[in-house]
Amino acid sequence: MAKQYKLLIGGEWRETGVSAEIRSPYTGKVVGRIPWGGAKELEDAIGAAEGAFRDTRTLSRRRRSEILAGIAAGVRERRQELAELIARESGKPVTLAAGEVARAVGTFTLAAEETRRFAGEVVPIDIEERTEGYFSATERFPIGPIAAFSPFNFPLNLVAHKLAPCLATGNTMVLKAPPQAPLTSLVLGEIALAAGAPPGSFNVVHLEIPLAEQLVADDRLKMLTFTGSARVGWALKAKAGKKRVLLELGGNAGAIVHKDADVGWAAERCATGGFGNAGQVCIKVQRVYVHASAHDSFMSAFLRRVQALKVGDPMDEATEVGPLIDEAAAQRVELWVEEARKGGAAILCGGKRSGSFFEPTVLAGTTNDMRVKREEVFGPVVTVDRYRDFTDAVAAVNDSAYGLQAGVFTHDLRLAAEAFRTLDVGSVILNDYPTLRVDNYPYGGTKDSGLGREGVRYAMQEMTELRTLVVNFNH
Repeated sequence: MAKQYKLLIGGEWRETGVSAEIRSPYTGKVVGRIPWGGAKELEDAIGAAEGAFRDTRTLSRRRRSEILAGIAAGVRERRQELAELIARESGKPVTLAAGEVARAVGTFTLAAEETRRFAGEVVPIDIEERTEGYFSATERFPIGPIAAFSPFNFPLNLVAHKLAPCLATGNTMVLKAPPQAPLTSLVLGEIALAAGAPPGSFNVVHLEIPLAEQLVADDRLKMLTFTGSARVGWALKAKAGKKRVLLELGGNAGAIVHKDADVGWAAERCATGGFGNAGQVCIKVQRVYVHASAHDSFMSAFLRRVQALKVGDPMDEATEVGPLIDEAAAQRVELWVEEARKGGAAILCGGKRSGSFFEPTVLAGTTNDMRVKREEVFGPVVTVDRYRDFTDAVAAVNDSAYGLQAGVFTHDLRLAAEAFRTLDVGSVILNDYPTLRVDNYPYGGTKDSGLGREGVRYAMQEMTELRTLVVNFNH
Protein backbone atom coordinates (compact mmCIF):
# COMPACT_ATOMS: atom_id res chain seq x y z
CA MET A 1 0.00 0.00 0.00
CA ALA A 2 1.55 3.31 -1.10
CA LYS A 3 1.96 5.89 1.65
CA GLN A 4 -0.49 8.79 1.84
CA TYR A 5 1.49 11.97 2.43
CA LYS A 6 0.07 15.27 3.68
CA LEU A 7 0.72 18.92 2.91
CA LEU A 8 2.74 20.97 5.40
CA ILE A 9 0.97 24.22 6.31
CA GLY A 10 1.66 26.28 9.41
CA GLY A 11 3.54 23.44 11.07
CA GLU A 12 0.60 21.04 10.67
CA TRP A 13 -0.01 18.18 8.26
CA ARG A 14 -3.04 18.77 6.09
CA GLU A 15 -5.31 16.46 4.09
CA THR A 16 -7.70 17.80 1.45
CA GLY A 17 -9.61 14.71 0.33
CA VAL A 18 -8.29 14.90 -3.24
CA SER A 19 -4.96 13.24 -3.94
CA ALA A 20 -2.54 12.78 -6.82
CA GLU A 21 -0.68 9.53 -7.39
CA ILE A 22 3.08 9.82 -7.78
CA ARG A 23 4.32 6.98 -9.96
CA SER A 24 7.79 5.59 -10.52
CA PRO A 25 9.11 6.52 -13.98
CA TYR A 26 10.72 3.06 -14.06
CA THR A 27 8.02 0.67 -12.83
CA GLY A 28 4.90 2.79 -13.24
CA LYS A 29 3.87 1.75 -9.73
CA VAL A 30 2.49 4.22 -7.22
CA VAL A 31 5.26 5.49 -4.94
CA GLY A 32 2.99 7.63 -2.79
CA ARG A 33 -0.04 9.90 -2.80
CA ILE A 34 -0.09 13.63 -2.11
CA PRO A 35 -3.12 15.86 -1.57
CA TRP A 36 -3.94 18.54 -4.11
CA GLY A 37 -4.06 21.91 -2.42
CA GLY A 38 -6.98 24.23 -3.17
CA ALA A 39 -7.62 27.93 -2.67
CA LYS A 40 -7.99 27.47 1.10
CA GLU A 41 -4.69 25.59 1.43
CA LEU A 42 -2.91 28.26 -0.61
CA GLU A 43 -4.39 31.06 1.48
CA ASP A 44 -3.54 29.26 4.71
CA ALA A 45 0.03 28.59 3.58
CA ILE A 46 0.61 32.23 2.65
CA GLY A 47 -0.98 33.36 5.90
CA ALA A 48 1.18 30.93 7.87
CA ALA A 49 4.35 32.21 6.19
CA GLU A 50 3.31 35.80 6.83
CA GLY A 51 2.55 35.09 10.47
CA ALA A 52 5.73 33.12 11.07
CA PHE A 53 7.83 35.93 9.63
CA ARG A 54 7.00 38.05 12.68
CA ASP A 55 8.97 35.50 14.71
CA THR A 56 11.69 34.41 12.28
CA ARG A 57 12.84 37.97 11.52
CA THR A 58 13.92 38.37 15.16
CA LEU A 59 15.59 34.98 15.63
CA SER A 60 19.21 35.29 16.68
CA ARG A 61 21.99 34.11 14.42
CA ARG A 62 22.78 31.45 16.98
CA ARG A 63 19.26 30.03 16.85
CA ARG A 64 19.01 30.12 13.07
CA SER A 65 22.37 28.38 12.82
CA GLU A 66 21.28 25.68 15.27
CA ILE A 67 18.10 24.99 13.27
CA LEU A 68 20.05 24.66 10.01
CA ALA A 69 22.64 22.39 11.62
CA GLY A 70 19.76 20.30 12.95
CA ILE A 71 18.28 19.99 9.46
CA ALA A 72 21.67 18.91 8.11
CA ALA A 73 21.89 16.26 10.84
CA GLY A 74 18.34 15.09 10.11
CA VAL A 75 19.02 14.72 6.40
CA ARG A 76 22.21 12.80 7.18
CA GLU A 77 20.34 10.50 9.58
CA ARG A 78 17.66 9.71 6.98
CA ARG A 79 20.03 9.60 4.00
CA GLN A 80 19.20 6.07 2.91
CA GLU A 81 15.45 6.70 3.06
CA LEU A 82 15.83 9.93 1.12
CA ALA A 83 18.08 8.45 -1.57
CA GLU A 84 15.66 5.59 -2.17
CA LEU A 85 12.67 7.94 -2.27
CA ILE A 86 14.41 10.20 -4.80
CA ALA A 87 15.22 7.17 -6.96
CA ARG A 88 11.66 5.84 -6.79
CA GLU A 89 9.79 9.07 -7.47
CA SER A 90 12.14 10.70 -10.00
CA GLY A 91 13.90 7.75 -11.63
CA LYS A 92 17.34 9.08 -10.70
CA PRO A 93 19.87 6.24 -10.22
CA VAL A 94 20.17 5.58 -6.52
CA THR A 95 23.93 6.20 -6.44
CA LEU A 96 23.36 9.66 -7.91
CA ALA A 97 20.48 10.17 -5.47
CA ALA A 98 22.81 9.33 -2.59
CA GLY A 99 25.21 11.94 -3.90
CA GLU A 100 22.39 14.48 -3.97
CA VAL A 101 21.53 13.72 -0.35
CA ALA A 102 25.18 14.22 0.65
CA ARG A 103 25.19 17.57 -1.16
CA ALA A 104 22.02 18.63 0.65
CA VAL A 105 23.72 17.92 3.98
CA GLY A 106 26.52 20.18 2.79
CA THR A 107 24.14 22.91 1.66
CA PHE A 108 22.41 23.12 5.05
CA THR A 109 25.78 22.94 6.82
CA LEU A 110 27.11 25.80 4.71
CA ALA A 111 24.03 27.84 5.62
CA ALA A 112 24.46 27.07 9.32
CA GLU A 113 28.05 28.32 9.13
CA GLU A 114 27.31 31.33 6.94
CA THR A 115 24.53 32.48 9.27
CA ARG A 116 27.07 33.21 11.98
CA ARG A 117 29.16 35.53 9.78
CA PHE A 118 26.71 37.00 7.28
CA ALA A 119 26.54 40.72 8.01
CA GLY A 120 26.93 44.24 6.71
CA GLU A 121 29.95 46.51 6.97
CA VAL A 122 31.23 49.74 8.46
CA VAL A 123 31.15 52.52 5.87
CA PRO A 124 33.42 55.50 6.71
CA ILE A 125 31.46 58.67 5.99
CA ASP A 126 33.64 61.27 7.73
CA ILE A 127 34.98 62.12 4.31
CA GLU A 128 33.58 65.64 4.25
CA GLU A 129 33.74 68.51 6.71
CA ARG A 130 30.00 68.32 7.34
CA THR A 131 30.16 64.67 8.44
CA GLU A 132 33.22 64.74 10.70
CA GLY A 133 32.36 62.78 13.83
CA TYR A 134 29.72 60.71 12.03
CA PHE A 135 29.63 56.91 11.89
CA SER A 136 27.85 54.63 9.41
CA ALA A 137 27.27 50.90 9.18
CA THR A 138 25.09 48.61 7.10
CA GLU A 139 23.14 45.49 8.00
CA ARG A 140 21.15 43.04 5.91
CA PHE A 141 17.56 42.33 6.93
CA PRO A 142 15.13 39.62 5.75
CA ILE A 143 12.67 40.68 3.06
CA GLY A 144 9.72 38.52 4.15
CA PRO A 145 7.76 35.47 2.95
CA ILE A 146 9.16 33.87 -0.21
CA ALA A 147 7.42 31.88 -2.97
CA ALA A 148 9.60 28.99 -4.15
CA PHE A 149 9.30 26.63 -7.11
CA SER A 150 11.67 23.70 -7.51
CA PRO A 151 11.96 20.99 -10.22
CA PHE A 152 11.91 17.20 -10.15
CA ASN A 153 15.48 16.49 -11.23
CA PHE A 154 17.06 17.43 -7.87
CA PRO A 155 14.05 17.17 -5.55
CA LEU A 156 16.13 17.56 -2.39
CA ASN A 157 19.22 19.69 -3.03
CA LEU A 158 17.50 22.28 -5.23
CA VAL A 159 14.90 22.74 -2.50
CA ALA A 160 17.77 23.00 -0.02
CA HIS A 161 19.26 25.81 -2.12
CA LYS A 162 16.07 27.77 -1.51
CA LEU A 163 15.17 26.76 2.03
CA ALA A 164 18.64 26.94 3.60
CA PRO A 165 19.36 30.60 2.72
CA CYS A 166 15.73 31.48 3.46
CA LEU A 167 15.95 30.20 7.04
CA ALA A 168 19.50 31.52 7.41
CA THR A 169 18.31 35.06 6.78
CA GLY A 170 15.15 34.90 8.90
CA ASN A 171 12.67 34.65 6.05
CA THR A 172 9.81 32.18 5.57
CA MET A 173 8.75 30.12 2.55
CA VAL A 174 5.84 28.64 0.66
CA LEU A 175 7.21 25.91 -1.61
CA LYS A 176 5.27 24.62 -4.58
CA ALA A 177 6.66 21.11 -4.67
CA PRO A 178 7.70 19.67 -8.06
CA PRO A 179 4.56 17.96 -9.41
CA GLN A 180 6.39 14.87 -10.71
CA ALA A 181 8.44 14.28 -7.54
CA PRO A 182 6.98 16.16 -4.54
CA LEU A 183 7.37 13.56 -1.82
CA THR A 184 10.99 14.29 -0.95
CA SER A 185 10.00 17.89 -0.11
CA LEU A 186 7.53 16.61 2.46
CA VAL A 187 10.14 14.46 4.16
CA LEU A 188 12.38 17.52 4.28
CA GLY A 189 9.48 19.33 5.94
CA GLU A 190 9.38 16.66 8.63
CA ILE A 191 13.10 17.08 9.19
CA ALA A 192 12.85 20.88 9.37
CA LEU A 193 10.09 20.76 11.99
CA ALA A 194 12.01 18.22 14.05
CA ALA A 195 15.05 20.51 13.92
CA GLY A 196 13.05 23.38 15.43
CA ALA A 197 12.08 25.42 12.39
CA PRO A 198 9.21 27.64 13.60
CA PRO A 199 5.75 26.52 12.45
CA GLY A 200 4.89 28.31 9.23
CA SER A 201 8.50 29.05 8.32
CA PHE A 202 8.42 26.25 5.72
CA ASN A 203 5.16 25.34 4.01
CA VAL A 204 4.88 22.72 1.26
CA VAL A 205 1.89 22.73 -1.09
CA HIS A 206 0.90 20.80 -4.22
CA LEU A 207 -0.97 23.08 -6.62
CA GLU A 208 -2.50 23.12 -10.07
CA ILE A 209 -1.14 25.79 -12.44
CA PRO A 210 -3.83 28.49 -11.87
CA LEU A 211 -3.26 28.41 -8.11
CA ALA A 212 0.50 28.36 -8.60
CA GLU A 213 0.17 31.55 -10.61
CA GLN A 214 -1.81 33.10 -7.74
CA LEU A 215 1.08 32.21 -5.44
CA VAL A 216 3.44 34.11 -7.75
CA ALA A 217 1.20 37.17 -8.00
CA ASP A 218 0.33 37.53 -4.30
CA ASP A 219 1.81 40.76 -2.91
CA ARG A 220 2.28 39.28 0.56
CA LEU A 221 5.13 37.22 -0.86
CA LYS A 222 8.16 39.45 -1.29
CA MET A 223 10.26 37.26 -3.56
CA LEU A 224 9.89 34.56 -6.21
CA THR A 225 12.69 32.02 -6.46
CA PHE A 226 12.16 29.63 -9.35
CA THR A 227 14.22 26.79 -10.81
CA GLY A 228 12.89 25.20 -13.98
CA SER A 229 12.43 25.78 -17.68
CA ALA A 230 13.14 29.14 -19.30
CA ARG A 231 9.68 29.29 -20.82
CA VAL A 232 7.89 28.91 -17.48
CA GLY A 233 10.38 31.00 -15.51
CA TRP A 234 10.16 34.10 -17.66
CA ALA A 235 6.37 33.76 -17.84
CA LEU A 236 6.16 33.69 -14.03
CA LYS A 237 8.46 36.70 -13.77
CA ALA A 238 5.93 38.65 -15.83
CA LYS A 239 3.26 37.79 -13.23
CA ALA A 240 5.42 38.55 -10.19
CA GLY A 241 4.63 42.25 -9.98
CA LYS A 242 7.01 44.26 -7.77
CA LYS A 243 8.48 41.34 -5.88
CA ARG A 244 12.12 40.38 -6.17
CA VAL A 245 12.77 37.55 -8.65
CA LEU A 246 15.54 34.93 -8.74
CA LEU A 247 15.47 32.61 -11.77
CA GLU A 248 17.64 29.53 -12.30
CA LEU A 249 16.63 28.29 -15.73
CA GLY A 250 17.74 26.02 -18.53
CA GLY A 251 20.85 25.65 -20.64
CA ASN A 252 22.49 23.76 -23.48
CA ALA A 253 25.97 23.70 -22.03
CA GLY A 254 28.97 23.62 -24.32
CA ALA A 255 32.33 21.92 -23.69
CA ILE A 256 35.47 22.80 -25.63
CA VAL A 257 38.21 20.14 -25.90
CA HIS A 258 41.40 21.75 -27.18
CA LYS A 259 44.32 19.94 -28.83
CA ASP A 260 46.47 20.09 -25.66
CA ALA A 261 43.78 18.63 -23.38
CA ASP A 262 43.94 15.36 -21.49
CA VAL A 263 41.69 13.68 -24.06
CA GLY A 264 40.92 10.60 -21.97
CA TRP A 265 39.83 12.72 -19.02
CA ALA A 266 37.76 14.99 -21.23
CA ALA A 267 36.01 12.02 -22.87
CA GLU A 268 35.22 10.45 -19.49
CA ARG A 269 33.84 13.66 -18.05
CA CYS A 270 31.81 14.56 -21.13
CA ALA A 271 30.23 11.09 -21.09
CA THR A 272 29.41 11.37 -17.40
CA GLY A 273 28.16 14.94 -17.74
CA GLY A 274 26.13 14.27 -20.85
CA PHE A 275 24.16 11.25 -19.70
CA GLY A 276 23.97 11.15 -15.90
CA ASN A 277 20.36 11.26 -14.65
CA ALA A 278 19.34 10.58 -18.28
CA GLY A 279 20.60 14.04 -19.19
CA GLN A 280 17.94 15.73 -17.05
CA VAL A 281 20.33 18.32 -15.67
CA CYS A 282 20.29 21.96 -16.75
CA ILE A 283 24.11 22.07 -16.92
CA LYS A 284 24.48 18.68 -18.62
CA VAL A 285 27.01 18.46 -21.44
CA GLN A 286 24.92 19.02 -24.58
CA ARG A 287 27.32 20.44 -27.19
CA VAL A 288 30.96 19.34 -27.47
CA TYR A 289 33.49 21.12 -29.69
CA VAL A 290 36.75 19.22 -30.25
CA HIS A 291 39.89 20.51 -31.95
CA ALA A 292 40.41 18.77 -35.30
CA SER A 293 43.77 17.29 -34.28
CA ALA A 294 42.24 15.71 -31.13
CA HIS A 295 38.90 14.75 -32.67
CA ASP A 296 39.54 11.12 -33.61
CA SER A 297 41.20 10.14 -30.34
CA PHE A 298 38.49 11.94 -28.34
CA MET A 299 35.66 10.29 -30.28
CA SER A 300 37.18 6.84 -29.88
CA ALA A 301 37.36 7.21 -26.09
CA PHE A 302 34.07 9.08 -25.82
CA LEU A 303 31.96 6.61 -27.82
CA ARG A 304 33.53 3.67 -26.01
CA ARG A 305 32.57 5.19 -22.64
CA VAL A 306 29.05 6.16 -23.77
CA GLN A 307 28.34 2.68 -25.11
CA ALA A 308 29.51 1.18 -21.81
CA LEU A 309 27.10 3.22 -19.69
CA LYS A 310 24.84 0.99 -17.62
CA VAL A 311 21.21 1.75 -18.44
CA GLY A 312 18.42 0.29 -16.33
CA ASP A 313 16.76 0.05 -12.94
CA PRO A 314 17.44 3.20 -10.90
CA MET A 315 17.45 1.12 -7.70
CA ASP A 316 20.43 -0.90 -9.02
CA GLU A 317 23.63 0.67 -7.70
CA ALA A 318 25.40 -0.16 -10.97
CA THR A 319 22.94 1.90 -13.05
CA GLU A 320 24.29 5.14 -14.48
CA VAL A 321 21.37 6.11 -16.74
CA GLY A 322 17.77 5.63 -15.68
CA PRO A 323 14.49 6.55 -17.35
CA LEU A 324 13.36 10.04 -18.17
CA ILE A 325 10.72 11.44 -15.86
CA ASP A 326 7.89 10.09 -18.05
CA GLU A 327 7.22 8.64 -21.48
CA ALA A 328 6.17 12.01 -22.89
CA ALA A 329 9.64 13.38 -22.11
CA ALA A 330 11.26 10.42 -23.87
CA GLN A 331 8.96 10.87 -26.87
CA ARG A 332 9.98 14.51 -27.14
CA VAL A 333 13.67 13.58 -27.16
CA GLU A 334 12.94 10.91 -29.78
CA LEU A 335 11.19 13.50 -31.96
CA TRP A 336 14.08 15.97 -31.74
CA VAL A 337 16.66 13.30 -32.61
CA GLU A 338 14.59 12.12 -35.57
CA GLU A 339 14.27 15.71 -36.77
CA ALA A 340 18.06 16.03 -36.63
CA ARG A 341 18.56 12.76 -38.50
CA LYS A 342 16.18 13.85 -41.25
CA GLY A 343 18.06 17.15 -41.42
CA GLY A 344 21.33 15.39 -42.16
CA ALA A 345 22.79 14.63 -38.71
CA ALA A 346 24.49 11.28 -38.15
CA ILE A 347 23.58 9.11 -35.15
CA LEU A 348 26.90 7.70 -33.95
CA CYS A 349 25.34 5.65 -31.15
CA GLY A 350 21.95 5.25 -29.50
CA GLY A 351 18.92 6.96 -30.96
CA LYS A 352 16.21 4.54 -29.87
CA ARG A 353 13.43 4.84 -27.30
CA SER A 354 11.77 2.17 -25.15
CA GLY A 355 8.96 3.53 -23.00
CA SER A 356 10.46 6.18 -20.71
CA PHE A 357 14.01 5.19 -21.61
CA PHE A 358 16.03 6.79 -24.38
CA GLU A 359 19.41 5.36 -25.31
CA PRO A 360 22.48 7.51 -24.66
CA THR A 361 22.83 9.17 -28.04
CA VAL A 362 25.69 10.96 -29.77
CA LEU A 363 25.07 13.05 -32.88
CA ALA A 364 27.46 14.52 -35.44
CA GLY A 365 26.77 16.87 -38.34
CA THR A 366 24.11 18.87 -36.51
CA THR A 367 23.31 22.48 -37.31
CA ASN A 368 22.28 25.33 -35.07
CA ASP A 369 18.72 25.37 -36.38
CA MET A 370 18.16 21.86 -35.00
CA ARG A 371 16.41 21.69 -31.65
CA VAL A 372 18.94 19.18 -30.29
CA LYS A 373 21.49 21.98 -30.47
CA ARG A 374 19.43 25.18 -30.28
CA GLU A 375 17.14 24.27 -27.35
CA GLU A 376 17.67 22.56 -24.01
CA VAL A 377 17.34 18.88 -24.86
CA PHE A 378 17.06 17.80 -21.18
CA GLY A 379 17.69 14.22 -22.17
CA PRO A 380 20.53 11.79 -22.95
CA VAL A 381 21.73 13.42 -26.19
CA VAL A 382 25.11 15.03 -26.97
CA THR A 383 26.21 16.69 -30.21
CA VAL A 384 29.88 16.74 -31.25
CA ASP A 385 31.57 19.09 -33.73
CA ARG A 386 35.19 19.74 -34.66
CA TYR A 387 36.94 23.11 -34.86
CA ARG A 388 40.34 24.46 -35.91
CA ASP A 389 40.51 27.85 -34.21
CA PHE A 390 39.84 28.27 -30.49
CA THR A 391 38.12 31.62 -31.02
CA ASP A 392 35.67 29.90 -33.37
CA ALA A 393 34.89 27.31 -30.69
CA VAL A 394 34.15 30.04 -28.16
CA ALA A 395 31.90 31.76 -30.69
CA ALA A 396 30.06 28.46 -31.29
CA VAL A 397 29.40 28.02 -27.57
CA ASN A 398 28.15 31.62 -27.40
CA ASP A 399 25.85 31.09 -30.38
CA SER A 400 22.99 30.16 -28.09
CA ALA A 401 20.06 31.77 -26.33
CA TYR A 402 21.37 30.19 -23.11
CA GLY A 403 24.39 30.98 -20.98
CA LEU A 404 24.52 28.90 -17.82
CA GLN A 405 27.92 27.17 -17.65
CA ALA A 406 30.65 26.06 -20.07
CA GLY A 407 33.57 23.66 -19.78
CA VAL A 408 36.98 24.21 -21.37
CA PHE A 409 39.66 21.51 -21.48
CA THR A 410 43.05 23.14 -22.13
CA HIS A 411 46.41 23.69 -20.42
CA ASP A 412 47.11 26.91 -22.32
CA LEU A 413 46.66 29.74 -19.80
CA ARG A 414 46.22 32.31 -22.57
CA LEU A 415 43.31 30.35 -24.01
CA ALA A 416 41.89 29.77 -20.54
CA ALA A 417 41.95 33.52 -19.94
CA GLU A 418 40.32 34.13 -23.32
CA ALA A 419 37.55 31.68 -22.47
CA PHE A 420 36.94 33.30 -19.09
CA ARG A 421 36.80 36.78 -20.63
CA THR A 422 34.65 35.99 -23.64
CA LEU A 423 32.30 33.08 -22.89
CA ASP A 424 28.82 34.49 -22.23
CA VAL A 425 27.98 32.21 -19.29
CA GLY A 426 27.63 32.39 -15.54
CA SER A 427 30.54 30.01 -14.86
CA VAL A 428 33.51 28.76 -16.85
CA ILE A 429 34.86 25.39 -15.68
CA LEU A 430 38.46 24.75 -16.73
CA ASN A 431 39.58 21.15 -17.25
CA ASP A 432 36.29 19.68 -16.17
CA TYR A 433 32.78 19.41 -17.55
CA PRO A 434 30.20 22.22 -17.36
CA THR A 435 28.04 19.90 -15.24
CA LEU A 436 30.16 20.68 -12.18
CA ARG A 437 28.49 22.63 -9.40
CA VAL A 438 29.83 23.25 -5.91
CA ASP A 439 27.17 24.44 -3.52
CA ASN A 440 28.98 27.47 -2.11
CA TYR A 441 29.91 29.31 -5.29
CA PRO A 442 27.64 31.79 -7.14
CA TYR A 443 25.54 29.73 -9.52
CA GLY A 444 23.38 31.19 -12.26
CA GLY A 445 23.36 32.22 -15.87
CA THR A 446 23.07 34.91 -18.49
CA LYS A 447 20.62 35.44 -21.35
CA ASP A 448 17.68 32.99 -21.19
CA SER A 449 19.39 30.97 -18.45
CA GLY A 450 18.22 33.14 -15.61
CA LEU A 451 18.45 36.13 -13.33
CA GLY A 452 20.46 36.47 -10.13
CA ARG A 453 22.64 33.92 -8.36
CA GLU A 454 22.21 31.00 -5.99
CA GLY A 455 24.91 29.37 -3.89
CA VAL A 456 24.23 29.73 -0.17
CA ARG A 457 25.84 33.11 0.61
CA TYR A 458 24.79 34.61 -2.73
CA ALA A 459 21.18 33.51 -2.28
CA MET A 460 21.26 35.01 1.21
CA GLN A 461 22.18 38.34 -0.38
CA GLU A 462 19.27 37.98 -2.81
CA MET A 463 16.90 37.30 0.10
CA THR A 464 17.89 40.30 2.21
CA GLU A 465 17.57 44.07 2.04
CA LEU A 466 20.53 46.33 2.78
CA ARG A 467 19.83 49.00 5.39
CA THR A 468 22.17 51.79 6.46
CA LEU A 469 22.59 53.28 9.93
CA VAL A 470 24.12 56.77 10.31
CA VAL A 471 25.09 58.06 13.77
CA ASN A 472 26.10 61.61 14.68
CA PHE A 473 28.47 61.30 17.66
CA ASN A 474 28.87 65.06 17.94
CA HIS A 475 25.56 65.63 19.73
